[in-house]
Amino acid sequence: MLIRKLFKFENAHIVRDCSTRRCSENIHGHSYKVEVLLESNYLDDGQMVYDFGLTKLYIKELIDSFDHAITLWSKDDKKYISDMKAHSNRWVELPVSPSAEQFSRVIYLLVERVLSCTEMINGEREVKLHSIIVHETETGYAQGFKEDAHSEFMGKIALEDIVFSKQVQSEWSDAKLWDKLLTHTLIKNPKNV
Repeated sequence: MLIRKLFKFENAHIVRDCSTRRCSENIHGHSYKVEVLLESNYLDDGQMVYDFGLTKLYIKELIDSFDHAITLWSKDDKKYISDMKAHSNRWVELPVSPSAEQFSRVIYLLVERVLSCTEMINGEREVKLHSIIVHETETGYAQGFKEDAHSEFMGKIALEDIVFSKQVQSEWSDAKLWDKLLTHTLIKNPKNV
């Protein structure tokens, strides 16, 4: 069975080297919609694949990290990166350009890591991430699957190379969340949310 949870965030970026000059030469923003699709052949104690309430914890917090933030590409001009960080407290730096395609890959890896580090305590079994859909506009989206997220042909993404600003991290319910995910530390789901 497949379930879908929708998240939203507002974000600014530049997508260098794309064909559209408005996008490649100017900071601009989008009202993103992110669909997280989870699957399992089993239902938990509440007869659900995965309780939507549980997605409001770490999955939502990580996706919300991009809200009202600027997303930077670590290979962009160093002065531009420095200036953006100097004038914004909410930023995320990625090892890939922040296109919709790359957002789908990055978010896939974030959610995949959360699921792999989560101790399920309500009978959830074999919950897997099916895909991530990132709607950049009302008419365009990118859908990323496991093979896309881990594809070196599309640019290597190591979670260790993703940097969240201090303000972003301070807004998480667990300030050590990123460290826990990077070190594969077990995160226990609450019995009730």
